[in-house]
Amino acid sequence: MEHRISLITLGVSNLARAKAFYEHLGWRGQEVEGTVFFQAGGLALVLWSRDKLASDAGVPNPDTGGFGGISLAQNVRSRAEVDKVIATAAEAGAEVTQPARETFYGGYAGYFSDPDGHVWEIAWNPGFTLGADGTLTLPDFDAAN
Repeated sequence: MEHRISLITLGVSNLARAKAFYEHLGWRGQEVEGTVFFQAGGLALVLWSRDKLASDAGVPNPDTGGFGGISLAQNVRSRAEVDKVIATAAEAGAEVTQPARETFYGGYAGYFSDPDGHVWEIAWNPGFTLGADGTLTLPDFDAAN
């Protein structure tokens, strides 16, 4: 199993404000379907609605204090690998908060929380390229338009 962090997703209360903040710091964001992606070396920083992220991860509403507003993601090379990583995490004591399923973007993903409650997404995304060393490179979302 390859070990890496592919994306860090921050749940935000105001997407436009958060995007403007990071762009003010010099980051170049690409907004796609209500989500902002920033290339950050070999990984990506993602901004997404806090409510949508909590729902997608299968964790309590953020207003109840059950969700910290962040998920870590590991992109893998196949649907089978998603299932294997989630099963291995469960065997190690993780709580599966969202079983692996087909996603709205044509991929396959599930979530678990580690023993300290940190939420991880394990995903196969056919639109994101993984290099031989596991580094993720975001597509040029503007080129698709």
